[in-house]
Amino acid sequence: MSIQTTPWHKSSYSNEAGTCVEVSEGPVTGVRDNQNLHLEPLGFAPGAWARFLGSLHTG
Repeated sequence: MSIQTTPWHKSSYSNEAGTCVEVSEGPVTGVRDNQNLHLEPLGFAPGAWARFLGSLHTG
C-alpha cells in the first residue's frame, strides 16, 4: 500500500539522534518511523489527523 502523496518530512519534535517520525500529507496523512522504513506507514483521514494534533496541543 502506498499512501504517500507528498515528500516525507521529519517531525519538528525529532531528537538529535535522528530518531523521529516522518509525515506525508495529502488526502490521507501518512506517518512512518524513520528507523523502521520496512514497516507499513500508518494512514490517517484528515479529520482524525487534525484531532490527533489538537490533542497534542491541549495536553
